[in-house]
Amino acid sequence: MNKIAIIGAGPAGIEAAATLAAQQIEVDLYEQGERPLCNIRDKAFLFPNFAEAREVADRLTAKLDNPRIHLHANSDVDHLTESGDGRWIVNGETYDRVLITTGYRTFDAHRKEELGYGIYRGVHTSLEMEQMLREGKIVNANGDVPQRIAFLQCVGSRDEKTGNLYCSKLCCVTAVKQAIEVRKLIPDAEIFIFYMDLRMWGQHYEELYRQAQQEYGIRFVRGRISEAGGTYDGRVQIKSEDTLMGLPLKITTDLLVLMVGMEPSEGTRKLAEQCRICGDYGFAASADPHLDDNRTTHRGLYVAGACKRPMTLTDAVNDGRSAAVCLMGE
Repeated sequence: MNKIAIIGAGPAGIEAAATLAAQQIEVDLYEQGERPLCNIRDKAFLFPNFAEAREVADRLTAKLDNPRIHLHANSDVDHLTESGDGRWIVNGETYDRVLITTGYRTFDAHRKEELGYGIYRGVHTSLEMEQMLREGKIVNANGDVPQRIAFLQCVGSRDEKTGNLYCSKLCCVTAVKQAIEVRKLIPDAEIFIFYMDLRMWGQHYEELYRQAQQEYGIRFVRGRISEAGGTYDGRVQIKSEDTLMGLPLKITTDLLVLMVGMEPSEGTRKLAEQCRICGDYGFAASADPHLDDNRTTHRGLYVAGACKRPMTLTDAVNDGRSAAVCLMGE
């Protein structure tokens, strides 16, 4: 087998490249950004063991230290086409196999105008909260330590207005994780999580939810925030409903944190359309989600990771490894 091209140096792409290189297969790994793993390096701590995100990213990046892996950073793949003989052309180079691992981007919270992101200084996204947690310093719009923080789930997910009807899978546990980290930094703060329902679906998820309530005093409110507005002193007034109590709710908070969901990256959308493998919502589609989830309907073209659907880091790594095994079996 000649060289294989992998497009996207996220967790799935790196794991696939490392698995192939371990079997003496040459890999060209194309990355649009300056360095790999941008969607991990912008986090502070990772569920379930609260490991430092950058340490995990460094361990993954170390897998690229192999003479058979050729990383092409700052390389946007503009052209991916079939050569006509079952092979594929990537930016002018011909390959026997191509694996797409172009991943996701986070939802742009500006699209939810009623929540005030970009309008009121006290409204932040979950990514911005990750940065504050990484720096170990959480402040409100006036530079003071906040005494009340509210997290809102499902921003850009499960939402007919934005057109994203799917669940982004990570937001529920990310809000719980962030709330616990905020509690550690600000022991006396009031912390609320507004949710539609909590999808704590895997090992350690439900345990963390219970821990958040019982040990850290996080308050969970079942209800979506319908509107957010600014106050004269830089705080945020939110209107909601406690659907368990059946009562309207209005509170003022120092920080409102929007848990933004996952969408297909621009690279995913572009290549899925170019290669005619468009799936739901702009994600890339595999041949079969049950038994053939790394192949596509085109010979020699494969997909792995969050370019197919929202995935956890663990899911993406395992899927990259699975794709590599699939490639070698051809």
